[in-house]
Amino acid sequence: MAWAATAALVAATSAVAAVPAGAATTTTTKATACPTGWGSQAETRSAATMKSVTNVRTGRHDCFDRMVVDVPGAGTGRLGYTVQYVSRVHQDGSGRPVTVGGGAVIEVRVNAPAYDADSGRPTYPARAGQRLPGVNLTGYRTFRDARFVGSFEGDTQIGLGVRARLPFRVWVADGRIVVDVAHNWTGAR
Repeated sequence: MAWAATAALVAATSAVAAVPAGAATTTTTKATACPTGWGSQAETRSAATMKSVTNVRTGRHDCFDRMVVDVPGAGTGRLGYTVQYVSRVHQDGSGRPVTVGGGAVIEVRVNAPAYDADSGRPTYPARAGQRLPGVNLTGYRTFRDARFVGSFEGDTQIGLGVRARLPFRVWVADGRIVVDVAHNWTGAR
């Protein structure tokens, strides 16, 4: 009788072990909701640095699209920004409007220049009004367009075109500012 119980236990354990590890993870992942609680109001952090913007990159995630502005050497305490929805982006200094595609436009203003403060030479190879170098938004669910607006008096402006007015969050890591824009308002994937 004991051997029958042992055989049944071994058979049950073997059946569980035969299920691929990824199958359980995939099921759990699909059921997980995306983060909620983000909003669409302006987010600002007061700080400034003379360290320079060197790169802007983007990435796709399950719940949001991400833009990262790299400012190496600035740490976290010296990185300031203003990120907000605007009806149109206007270039600092000239006031010239920059057209950004999408159903809504987010202005990303980083309190760091895109040039070397001592020499005036660009540290980020972008041209005003043009798409961000190296950024390809093909296949993104939320991002539609990303334009360099300009860098003037220590601030760098970027126009980020999105599908619609959607919730976003902004956070700072060592030497970079991160902007995440959700795919929707409901938190569903």
